[in-house]
Amino acid sequence: MEKPISSPTLNLSTPTEAGFNAPEFLTVDETAVLLRVNRKTLYESIRRGEVPGAVHLGRSVRLRRSVLLSWTPGNSSPALGKKP
Repeated sequence: MEKPISSPTLNLSTPTEAGFNAPEFLTVDETAVLLRVNRKTLYESIRRGEVPGAVHLGRSVRLRRSVLLSWTPGNSSPALGKKP
């Protein structure tokens, strides 16, 4: 008897696995797992423009995996605003 063919699943249990096996565009849920943040926190950060690679498609949001993997959160701007 042959084994049934199973469709490949996206394993996002670790950032390393997610980085190599994930599609180019991720859902907010997939990105939240990759970044290890709450999905509501991620939606708020996207709304504020703090997350690079976000693409709005109607009411849906997709995030570009390659941009996220090269992004260093928290280091994009000074903590107390712009310096004079």
